[in-house]
Amino acid sequence: MNDPQSPEQKPGWERQTLEKLAFAALQEQRARRRWGIFFKLLGFAYLAFVLIAVVDWGGDAGQNERHTALVELNGVIAAKGEANAENIVSALDSAFAAEHAAGVILRINSPGGSPVQAGIVYDEIKRLRGKYPDKPLYVVVEDICASGGYYVAAAADKIYVDKASLVGSIGVLMDGFGFTGTMEKLGVERRLLTAGENKGFLDPFSPQEEKQRQYAQQLLNDIHQQFIDVVKAGRGSRLKEDAETFSGLVWTGKQSVERGLADAYGTVDSVARDVLKAEKVLDYSVKDNIAERFAKRFGASTFAGFWQGFFQSAASAPALR
Repeated sequence: MNDPQSPEQKPGWERQTLEKLAFAALQEQRARRRWGIFFKLLGFAYLAFVLIAVVDWGGDAGQNERHTALVELNGVIAAKGEANAENIVSALDSAFAAEHAAGVILRINSPGGSPVQAGIVYDEIKRLRGKYPDKPLYVVVEDICASGGYYVAAAADKIYVDKASLVGSIGVLMDGFGFTGTMEKLGVERRLLTAGENKGFLDPFSPQEEKQRQYAQQLLNDIHQQFIDVVKAGRGSRLKEDAETFSGLVWTGKQSVERGLADAYGTVDSVARDVLKAEKVLDYSVKDNIAERFAKRFGASTFAGFWQGFFQSAASAPALR
């Protein structure tokens, strides 16, 4: 005997079942739509982030007014670093070419670096000063302007510092390590084959040869003389030269003014306001794109670069630092 209360016997049970199925399908469709909207919004947010990070929304704002053009030189001067000649030269070209720029300020915060990269920037500054004789370039030193940084600064019309800035270090170095004693203790034999008498020049795993050491010293002396010539040409009669001037010593900003390595005290704002008479400052520095910022932020190549540098010759290239 059938149960009079079973679902099959209730009036309209087929319709109720269909309504439940339809309602469930509608709910599922709404959920998929909500998730679709969520992921679309997430995609739009990501694109907006990329645009904000990559695009300089400031554009040319203010370039049609009289202003001071600013270029930054920050960090170690190196071909693949933040302070590389390509970026700095590009920024300087734009700054000098700006029709309404009263002058250019190169703000330096650098301990030095590659003599080649520093030399490229120095030569470009000299060229631009000749091309735009009525547009001065002033260097403003913040914390440090040493070695390669000062090499670049020597090209300026004037150099402004803080009393506590560190300035100078007019010298060249080539550093490295020798592992011969360690290898002997470990019982490791060096097997170096070369074609060319000096192809293993200053190999860190072989005893240092006096002939090669002397040759390396000649290289350093030559680059040092280039540095000295640049400073003398740039500073001229303002330089109060003595036996310590080109010895590689570093001086405070106060001492650098006294020795003629710098001209006066000043900041970007004070030089723009009081010297160039153009208080508005526009930054022409080349900025990294988002991919470059990401790589620097997370140091993707740091580990690989460490080992590559370690297993290359421990005698580094000459450096102005």
